[in-house]
Amino acid sequence: MEPEEVLVTNGSQQGLDLVGKIFLNQNDPVLVERPTYLFVLQSFGLYEPIFHSLPLGQEGVDVLDLQEVLNRFRPKLFYAVPNFQNPTGTSYSLECRKEVARVLKGSDTVLVEDDPYGEIRFLGEDHPPVKAFLGESLFLGSFSRVVSPGIRLGWVTAPSEVMDKLVTAKQASDLHTSLLSQMIIHCYLSDYDVEAHLKRIRSMYKRKRDLMVSLIKDEFPEDVKCTEPEGGMFLWVTLPEGVSSLELFKRALEEKVAFVPGPAFFSENPQDNTLRMNFSNSSREEIEEGINRLARSLGELEN
Repeated sequence: MEPEEVLVTNGSQQGLDLVGKIFLNQNDPVLVERPTYLFVLQSFGLYEPIFHSLPLGQEGVDVLDLQEVLNRFRPKLFYAVPNFQNPTGTSYSLECRKEVARVLKGSDTVLVEDDPYGEIRFLGEDHPPVKAFLGESLFLGSFSRVVSPGIRLGWVTAPSEVMDKLVTAKQASDLHTSLLSQMIIHCYLSDYDVEAHLKRIRSMYKRKRDLMVSLIKDEFPEDVKCTEPEGGMFLWVTLPEGVSSLELFKRALEEKVAFVPGPAFFSENPQDNTLRMNFSNSSREEIEEGINRLARSLGELEN
């Protein structure tokens, strides 16, 4: 990849906004995962596309379903998070990545591959991005998850003809990304042992993830299910049918504990009995107490 194919942005979120700005018009079809990243729905939603969604399984999206949607709706963009997806924590298998690339090569749909969590794998083996098998596509990344969220520094890579339009759109937005932030990141990457830092946070996140999953299994009813991600920051909880995460959220707030209700992550037909939990930013004691309070709130809701 050449330097001119990389655009530094104010977090990867700005990259998503710029992609929407140059690609999307009202009623354009856009394909997303089900569920998907909340803020891509907001970013792309400003341009009033029509969202279509593909269910996300343990290995990624179903390639036959993907082919059918591409043939039927001819979406302009397919937004995907193959590594430790937000909100579910799910990762695409190697075979799924290859098959997604194969199917997209035969279409006019542009892949928008978002990878803010790829460096935070604490179990299993790393896989190449879908882009590695596809070639020309858009790829977004961020330093927010591995250095500092407050720095707000990310990037987007794109073919030259797309990059020209992204640069023009960014100039109209903010002229350029903060040079101070870029210098801070450059200094950090040049002068410090980044791999040692990543090793520490991977180990820490794994312990927190293991604890949260174990407590959910022990303290929640048996018919509550959760994902067990191999990296990233989130896991996805599915409550029993008929139990609303929005109602649980109201009760949980009374216990002074919070999560993100699942319906916000759906572009259509939201699944009310789902929620996203974050294990990266709480201590062991906070996770134990938080799960205890959520279990109590869920018990009150079911009674």
